[in-house]
Amino acid sequence: MSDDLKPLSSIDDFNKLDIRVGRIIAVDDFPEARKPAWKLTIDFGPLGTRQSSAQIVTHYTREALIGRLVMAVVNFPPRRIGPFVSEVLTLGVPDAQGDVVLITPDQDVPLGGRLF
Repeated sequence: MSDDLKPLSSIDDFNKLDIRVGRIIAVDDFPEARKPAWKLTIDFGPLGTRQSSAQIVTHYTREALIGRLVMAVVNFPPRRIGPFVSEVLTLGVPDAQGDVVLITPDQDVPLGGRLF
């Protein structure tokens, strides 16, 4: 992983991203994934539910994920990952070993709330 900064972007570039808060309501195994991952069903309130694949099995059990708030990009095109279609990109950052730690609000907030 590189610590190099990406090229400068404009606020207009940032505003094109639609990043919303959702609550994980279901977690399923994803044995077909090349790297260990969960299939997540996330409730975004007024936006409805969306599916996401997330390589977060190192830090999160199924039970720990149910009910957790997460942040996700909701306006990327769907992406096929093997037999599964991921509809949103669930956001996280790597720990020192490169395993993903989820980005979450530190308080309960309304589902579907937009990051700005």
